[in-house]
Order: sequence, then structure tokens, then C-alpha cells
Amino acid sequence: MQHKSLGEMQCAIARSLERVGEWWSILILRDAFQGLTRFGQFQESLDIAPNMLTRRLNGLVGAGLLERRPYSLRPLRHEYVLTALGRDFRPVLWSLLAWGNKHFMPEGHTVQIVDAETGAIADPVLVDRRSGRVLLSPDFESAAGPAANERVRKRQAFARAHRENEAKP
Repeated sequence: MQHKSLGEMQCAIARSLERVGEWWSILILRDAFQGLTRFGQFQESLDIAPNMLTRRLNGLVGAGLLERRPYSLRPLRHEYVLTALGRDFRPVLWSLLAWGNKHFMPEGHTVQIVDAETGAIADPVLVDRRSGRVLLSPDFESAAGPAANERVRKRQAFARAHRENEAKP
């Protein structure tokens, strides 16, 4: 079944999902951050069908998150290495990990983020680079940007009105 392309929508979330919005793709990126680079390594880690893995790797290469590099010429074999764009996905993965640990791991954390020097457990949060403040509602909200079309502006106006209505006693 062909899905609708999100790549042309006026939404950064939709365009991001066009590149990584399928669970296998995110798990491949997770494994790439753990140092896996070869087809067989990904297949063993994920227990994924070869044809599905091929499609997902090709998609991540096409989206610019992974680079395909030959490591053997006879027979020709490739490894898949994170690009700068792919490496920028790490905070997203860490946010998913922290959210999942908080809400979906009643048996305890199987993976956690730690300070590489001290081993202290980290608690990731999103912070505004300019002010250093934690990005939490109601102190921060989304708003239409300068490139927003009328549809986006209407959606953001509706969201603002909804927030204001909820804030009333």
C-alpha cells in the first residue's frame, strides 16, 4: 500500500517523519549510533527481513542520514555510516529513550543515558539555546513561522485559542 508523501507539507514534523517516520528506520539509526555499520549486523540486531532492511537502508541513504561506503570490492559489500545529518538525530533518539523509560519500562531501564566521564545517569530535557530555559508549556508554545502558509497559520491560531481557553478559570 502506497502512503501519502509528507515531504511537501508545510510542517517540519511531517517532513522529518517522511525521512525517519517508520519504526525500522529509527531502530536502524539507533543501531548505527551503537556502531553497527554492516547489513548483516543490522539484520542480526533487528531480526528484520532482508528485503525490508534493504528498503530502509536505501531510504536512509536517500534521505541523507546514512552514507553507503564500499568496504570490500570482491565481493562488493557496503557499510552504512551516519552522516552529519544522521548524527544530528541523536538528541531525538535520546528524547524517545527518556520518554520510553519514563512511561513504558515498568520492569526498569534496559538502556539509559549516562555522563561519559562520571557514569552519572542523565535526565535529558529540551532547552532553549538562547535563554537556557527548559522548553515546557505554558512558558513556551508553537507559533506560525515566517514561511507559514494560510493553513499553518489557521492551525496555529486555533491551537493558541485552545490554550487560552483552557487557561481560563
